[in-house]
Amino acid sequence: MPKLGAIILAAGLSKRMGKPKLLLPLKGKPLFRYPLEQAIRNHMQPICLIAGQHIQAFKTESSDLLNVEYIYNPSYEKGMSSSLKIGIENIKYRTDATFIFLADQPFVPDLVIRSMIEQFSKDTRIVRPQYHGNFGHPILIDKSLYDEFLNLEGDQGGKEIINKYKNDTKILSFDHTFWGMDIDTPEDYLKTKQLLKYD
Repeated sequence: MPKLGAIILAAGLSKRMGKPKLLLPLKGKPLFRYPLEQAIRNHMQPICLIAGQHIQAFKTESSDLLNVEYIYNPSYEKGMSSSLKIGIENIKYRTDATFIFLADQPFVPDLVIRSMIEQFSKDTRIVRPQYHGNFGHPILIDKSLYDEFLNLEGDQGGKEIINKYKNDTKILSFDHTFWGMDIDTPEDYLKTKQLLKYD
């Protein structure tokens, strides 16, 4: 069984939301806890939450969760790649592959995670989900790609690397668009709360 880690990217600036979106409550808990709890439930280790200015609030709001590593990204304003690199650096020698989660996606079910783990094999470098035809997160990457991710710059999440290895990628398709929904704007947040009413 491969050793699978989790990197949870939680250092964004929430510019479109206008306030720290990852601390917004959803069904009684802050948004960022959804992927964090999912990583714990699915026995990933280590679990690294990469945060910027709100790291202390994240620690406080999840102080009951065990085995989570909270890592501060001093360059969080430079964009996603700086957080990704810190995460990869941290898990690089401790895992065979790692999941990369976005902290603002509360609807990804465990079914997606379990399917991705089942599809991961020695011939696969990347496993990624598609939600109703749209690529989404989390993405599972093999350790053979870690060094390439360490060379990323700016606000890119590794699209070029993912495109480069499309022949070594397994794509899993799911019909539910909202599973892959991320919450960026006040409208998204409102829509999310309405969806949950009928959950």
